[in-house]
Amino acid sequence: MTSRFGWFVLGCVVMAAAIAAGAWLFVANGGVAMETNAAPLPFEKTFAKMAIRAAVADSRKLPDPLPYNEQNMVAGATLFRSHCAGCHGLPGKPSRMGKAEFPNPPQLFTPSEMVTDDPEGVTFWKVTNGIRLSGMPSFGDVLTADQRWQLAMLLRHADKLTPAVSAALANENSGGSSSASANGSGKCSCMDSMMKNSPGMKSMMPSH
Repeated sequence: MTSRFGWFVLGCVVMAAAIAAGAWLFVANGGVAMETNAAPLPFEKTFAKMAIRAAVADSRKLPDPLPYNEQNMVAGATLFRSHCAGCHGLPGKPSRMGKAEFPNPPQLFTPSEMVTDDPEGVTFWKVTNGIRLSGMPSFGDVLTADQRWQLAMLLRHADKLTPAVSAALANENSGGSSSASANGSGKCSCMDSMMKNSPGMKSMMPSH
């Protein structure tokens, strides 16, 4: 019996080593496409969704400490336009830059891609920590906690925008330049956060 168990353990070790070696060879020989327009690997989306659900699980119960009112919603809209619209778009103006990313970031004011069903704590976690390998940067060192909660509040109620909140998103009081960020032609401060949090990104940028 002991001998059989030993052979079983040895077989498991050999199989695990073979799988690890096969995975290494697969990656080393270009099996994992790095192009943003490449098709996802089998089960890639499934594993990614499982990982993010597990990561945000504890944040579902986090209460937003700020009162839900128009002042905080307008503040969130102003922050969204300057920090998020470049990838996540604006009402009626999906982001061109978002289409070039993988995975494509949700267009958070498009009804089918809103996160109004997510608890504000989950959105706060994502804004604070970013999401690895998705292009979503961390704003934990860029925005204050109150600002991150204002963004979470805005996105929780993205289907219930008042005229004042819509005006802040459209930037109607600053000369109508709102389309620059959403269309990817203006300076997007989310890139500043990506640069801050990723030394590798800095090395890829040209020095002028």
